[in-house]
Amino acid sequence: MHELGLSTRATSVSADDSLKLRNARISNAVKCVPPQNKPLPDEIRRCNVYLQAELAQLKSVRVIVALGRIAHDATLLALDLPRKSHIFAHAREHALDEARWLIDSYHCSRYNTQTRRLTAPMFKSVIARARDLAGLAE
Repeated sequence: MHELGLSTRATSVSADDSLKLRNARISNAVKCVPPQNKPLPDEIRRCNVYLQAELAQLKSVRVIVALGRIAHDATLLALDLPRKSHIFAHAREHALDEARWLIDSYHCSRYNTQTRRLTAPMFKSVIARARDLAGLAE
């Protein structure tokens, strides 16, 4: 994100360092850490009210990047949009309405990065495209 101008530093070393996001926000579809870090469908549904409220407050957001299918599906649920019309796939772009986009990425988990299902260039490409769609290109 730093390389693309979306943060003030490349790496955060502590909660009180000077890293700040620029024109970006990070959120979670599930607000707690479930067992084995794998949320169940009921946990995703119960937490969705928080994501729905957060997205409703962020009226100026033009692009949402979903890191993984859980985030993708939770975003659609929060926006009351049908999943069958917005199928998850890495780097797929979904027009949500006349002003907002959803872009999918594989989750940047250790499993996905170690197996190279998601590489740094793949992730950078998705974030760069999101920045461009948001009108933030340098």
